[in-house]
Amino acid sequence: MQRTHLPQRLSIVSLGIVLCGCNGIEGIIDSSEEANDVLDFNLADTGQVNCLGNDGAVINCPVAGEDYFGQDAQYSGNPFSFTDNNDGTVSDNITGLMWQQIPDNRGLSYQDAVDYCNDLALAGYSDWRVPSTKELFSLSDFSIGWPYLDTSYFGLAGSVVSKDEQYWTEVYVGSTIAGPDSAAFGVNHGSGHIKAYAADVSGQMGNYVRAVRGDRYGVNQFVNNDDGTITDRATGLMWAQQDSGYGMNWQEALAYATDSTLASYTDWRVPNIKELHSIVDYTHSPSTQNEVDLGPAIDTDFFDITELRDDETVYDKDYGYFWSSTSAYFGSDSQEYYYAWYVAFGTASDGEGNDFHGAGGVRFDTKYQGGALGEGGERYYNYVRLVRDAP
Repeated sequence: MQRTHLPQRLSIVSLGIVLCGCNGIEGIIDSSEEANDVLDFNLADTGQVNCLGNDGAVINCPVAGEDYFGQDAQYSGNPFSFTDNNDGTVSDNITGLMWQQIPDNRGLSYQDAVDYCNDLALAGYSDWRVPSTKELFSLSDFSIGWPYLDTSYFGLAGSVVSKDEQYWTEVYVGSTIAGPDSAAFGVNHGSGHIKAYAADVSGQMGNYVRAVRGDRYGVNQFVNNDDGTITDRATGLMWAQQDSGYGMNWQEALAYATDSTLASYTDWRVPNIKELHSIVDYTHSPSTQNEVDLGPAIDTDFFDITELRDDETVYDKDYGYFWSSTSAYFGSDSQEYYYAWYVAFGTASDGEGNDFHGAGGVRFDTKYQGGALGEGGERYYNYVRLVRDAP
């Protein structure tokens, strides 16, 4: 028997409310995008249902004008919807992709992963491939984390949940400290991160692969509205063409979004981590040696982005980290949500400015100066790019 998983976080458009994991109904917001709308780049929700403060504690979802209003849990999205095909595959009813249910548990180089997928014959199909970063990240479930994956449908490669649950996605056009000559991105089903790894290592230092098949997913269709906004017809989202222009902590970012009246709209918000990741352009990097690919990991034909520097230190130019509205906790042994996820549209750098995780990396930082520090906790003032649902 096939089974379909539909978490209880559904948009009730006719009533103008959303069922979320808030204490009470105040502050709940209808995103106005019906889950049945067919889009070329249909985003699954993050799964996050609790409202959270700077100290990591669950709070009553705030109303407009209160601190922490406008975070991830207060907006609806397409709930995860998977079908177990009972043949070693799982179909994603949101993205239309079919996935290998139980991945190979060997540490592979990136090329080994490509060869493995090309040779894979599973459930009568032979058109398996390595997923793109956006495709694999579509499975990430931020309702709890560690693992950031629904294990009632998907198996893990490792015997325990750890930071080693790293899965190959696509070649990085830049260079990293670990992969100065050859690097490729991966999604970590354990810790939730996206980063670039040395592409030519295997064995204990290699990554896993979860094969996918289906039409390519994650292609944007941007339109310039000539009013300071950009619509992505593929996702149904409208974006601010210009970023905030300055960094701020997470609480300030939420307030900045809800106070905006850009293009006379008053329903701007900080994007959740999947929305923000949807506009990453992995064909560009500030650390590439190819001039045609040089720049931030975003389509600069449509988006303006603040340059952090223009000097001789490491690269000629770099670009900021951008907050999402999605909270995170540091590890599997601690569930305090002191942190929030961000996307690095420039180099995801180490302390010396070197490209460490790769442009387009997804990490998390502490929400405010003086807060609990995690990996890369040196940037608690991050930029914001506003989003809203397109009319």
